[in-house]
Amino acid sequence: MIGVLDYGMGNVRSVLNALAFLGATGKLVADAASAGEAERLILPGVGAFGAGMRRLDERGLAEALPGLVADGRPLLGVCLGMQLLADGSSEHGEHAGLGLIPGRVDRLEVAPLRIPHVGWNQIAIRRRSKLLEGLPEDPTFYFVHSYEFCPAEQQTITATTDYGRDVTAVVEDGAVLGAQFHPEKSQADGLQLLRNFLELEV
Repeated sequence: MIGVLDYGMGNVRSVLNALAFLGATGKLVADAASAGEAERLILPGVGAFGAGMRRLDERGLAEALPGLVADGRPLLGVCLGMQLLADGSSEHGEHAGLGLIPGRVDRLEVAPLRIPHVGWNQIAIRRRSKLLEGLPEDPTFYFVHSYEFCPAEQQTITATTDYGRDVTAVVEDGAVLGAQFHPEKSQADGLQLLRNFLELEV
């Protein structure tokens, strides 16, 4: 069973629909006990960093996720979910994150380009990653974000996108992975990435 973390910050239905299309059993999980029953976890999200962490904390998920990952469960953060993997964020004040991949989330500064970054962008794969296997040479995904994940360690960046400059698109540290874009809304390329996550061995 694939646990889709339901903490009131995003359209979880589209993630469940994508999993069903791939033949996987997805289930909404909203507390630590039900998350612990999942073989792997997806942390989706849309909205502000501080609100996301508060809601994860209210459900006991902020405390539980590091232990679940340490037990070997792959975790994929999507959009805000990827950003919540960081140590902290400056969005509307300082907020602590899950601390699963070292780094910070700060305002996306790419003047004169518009913020938020919304639309289809190609990604450039920076290093080998099982999450990105089987994709075409220039895979394209759907982005919506105003803040960016700035990893502390360059080796955790597996792909970037060009939005005025290189912006982190995919991060990976062992069984913890993140995508700044929405794979569930990114057609064939997004489905391939999700398929890779379902088959990921750690």
